[in-house]
Amino acid sequence: MSLSKQDVQKAAALARIEVTDQEVEDALEPLKQVFTLIKEMQNLDTEGVEPMAHAQDISTRLRDDIVTEIDRREVLQASAPAVENGLFLVPKVID
Repeated sequence: MSLSKQDVQKAAALARIEVTDQEVEDALEPLKQVFTLIKEMQNLDTEGVEPMAHAQDISTRLRDDIVTEIDRREVLQASAPAVENGLFLVPKVID
């Protein structure tokens, strides 16, 4: 894929990032390399490759889902200006 300085400037403008001409020049070659790598990866045959949730074959340690702290809701909500059914009430800010 051919990438021009104008493409980099347009992407920066869309991302609301202010870039100098030197920053555009510095970013151009690395971005071209990224797009080349993406193109190469799109050409790979992935038929029969099972999707992975993580790049490494790891598992997350799980813990028992048990309550370890006491219920302090009433104490913490005592200073709230408005509470109903255990929930903080806040004024509507969006119509």
